[in-house]
Amino acid sequence: MRLLISSLLAGLLCLAVAFPAAAIDLSKDVAGSKDIPGLPRYEGSIIMAYQLGEFDEAVVPLAPFQDGDWSDAVKLEGRVTRILYLAPPDRSSLEVIRNYENSLKELGYTTVFQCGGFDECGKDVDTFYSADLHGAQFTETHTAKNAFSQMSVKDPRIVVAKGMLDGKESNIFIFAAYQENYHEPQASDRVAVYVQEVLAKPMENKMVVLKADELAQDIDATGKAAIYGIYFDYDKADIKPESKPQLEQMAAMLKSRPELNVLIVGHTDNQGGLDYNMGLSQRRAEAVAAALSKDFGIDGSRLTPKGVAYLAPVATNRTEEGRAKNRRVELVER
Repeated sequence: MRLLISSLLAGLLCLAVAFPAAAIDLSKDVAGSKDIPGLPRYEGSIIMAYQLGEFDEAVVPLAPFQDGDWSDAVKLEGRVTRILYLAPPDRSSLEVIRNYENSLKELGYTTVFQCGGFDECGKDVDTFYSADLHGAQFTETHTAKNAFSQMSVKDPRIVVAKGMLDGKESNIFIFAAYQENYHEPQASDRVAVYVQEVLAKPMENKMVVLKADELAQDIDATGKAAIYGIYFDYDKADIKPESKPQLEQMAAMLKSRPELNVLIVGHTDNQGGLDYNMGLSQRRAEAVAAALSKDFGIDGSRLTPKGVAYLAPVATNRTEEGRAKNRRVELVER
């Protein structure tokens, strides 16, 4: 028994050495971070985690959290900034959120939703951050990941506001709550503040439509062709009208090679849970197969839709640019 325990302890020690816990300096902002332009932070706060996507997607709640999700919300696209602040010790979530409310009012924002406490915000509202389904949790450090850990959150408060910034619509979502941090004692017994802005911004169209001969060349060379010219609404499997040129080229290639059977493979980034993205990518693959069959006359028996979520990335999911490359449809020779 002693030998077994010693072996287990040795194994755990090896794991600790192989995978050291990431730490941050809570005396200063995390490297590369900055406040949202025009929106000041609560005085004395530091930035524990930061993420900026020049064009990304985000959920903005409009009603309390119920049954594992927001009971009403909008999904917006644009420049998305997400920041996790740690407020100074001995400050309440009420004081912090009231300061943000006043600042937003002074900046001309209109409040569209606000709540205080679990009764108003939802008994499991803290899981919007900790549950994988929502993709809100910062995972770069253990300190950031353990903010708002379940069973440690007290007095949650939310304000959601809309305004104009340099002629563009700005949507702000702020969640402030007292929390303990199981990884970093210095972050415990303090209020953490999750701040998210979605600034309306048109996407830069950097993806070109692949012509039929280019699709054929890729399949001949590698057995597959990665396609970025098929567009879906956020979190949906409905194909947008601007996808038609790419679908036409896919159909033309398949008609030119009547002997070719393909898998239509849907890929997502890693935002959200694996099971959820498996379902979403499957529905999107099925939508592409249905469009090729119904609208362009391709025999459905030649098309096998398959969703693989984020199991086969072609780039890092840590950046917006990488996530954009991972969101794709592939034609794979069967």
